[in-house]
Amino acid sequence: MERVLAAGLLAMVISILVGPKFIDFLRRNEFGQMIREEGPAGHAVKQGTPTGGGLMIVVSMTVPFLALSHWTAEGLTVFGVTMACAAIGFADDYIKVHHRRSLGLSGRWKLLFIAGITVGVGLVVQDLDFDTAVYVPVVDWRIQLAFTFYVLLFLILAGAANGANLTDGIDGLAVGVGIIALLTFAAMNVFTYIRSSQVAAVQDLAALDQAILGASLIGGAIGFLWYNAFPAEVFMGDTGSMAIGGALGGFAIMSHSELLLILIGGIFVIEALSVILQVVSYKRWGRRIFLMTPIHHHFEMKAWSETKIMVRFWIMAAILCAGAFALYYQYLRGFRPDLFTS
Repeated sequence: MERVLAAGLLAMVISILVGPKFIDFLRRNEFGQMIREEGPAGHAVKQGTPTGGGLMIVVSMTVPFLALSHWTAEGLTVFGVTMACAAIGFADDYIKVHHRRSLGLSGRWKLLFIAGITVGVGLVVQDLDFDTAVYVPVVDWRIQLAFTFYVLLFLILAGAANGANLTDGIDGLAVGVGIIALLTFAAMNVFTYIRSSQVAAVQDLAALDQAILGASLIGGAIGFLWYNAFPAEVFMGDTGSMAIGGALGGFAIMSHSELLLILIGGIFVIEALSVILQVVSYKRWGRRIFLMTPIHHHFEMKAWSETKIMVRFWIMAAILCAGAFALYYQYLRGFRPDLFTS
């Protein structure tokens, strides 16, 4: 377990140390955030704040993961998904800054690229001979999906990446929620690794690698949060939000806990649902359910401070993630039947 702790600490140190120079680099090259005109009026002062800080998370987590992991297929797959989603986000950030507008890549292109990532994940899943069933805890069901399992993979990756992206609208909100979610997956994988065997030579190295990657992401994200806390010195942009969302989707797939992502990424789900409900309600009945979406802006319009929204959403995320971990702990046999074959 020393590798997990070392990965987190190393990533955090790297992120904190490179932060000032990287932020200064972004500022000198005018890599500033473009604020939507239809957004909350209070956000106008954030115009020009350096964005693309998600690169701090990506770079700082890469070094410890590659240095300390065992390079298992599962760990490298989640790492690859994280990097690929970060690349999509970076392209989106670059277009926004280069063209001086608040919109970057179209949603269609993002989904197309994520579909390509899904193909890669699907090939790995086939190669590893993954069970294409989804486990439902509490009722103890295993629902066999066959080929539709690969459709589910796309929905998981696209939903997680875009949900995290929508949540990134208040200083410290998305990255804080992401840290809590990543910590949950890291803890689940540590538990799985320890439970896999009492003999070190046959323990589940795939779970250990995922725990190392999770710790690396947490460390990098904590270092970024040091500079993203209100009032933010830097925004992570789509680079960071899509990387975190992609990582969560990858962890859910590789740890056979697809349905738990609904709880672990519960805040992201709520944010995305608020947008969907708002659009449907307005188009169907001509009325808005919320003052503004995503839902964190609704509370801003109700005069909640950014800090209050952030902390309360963190609390909600922690409660949901605690519930998810409790379910995983209680129903591990269902989630990971391979650990009980002997």
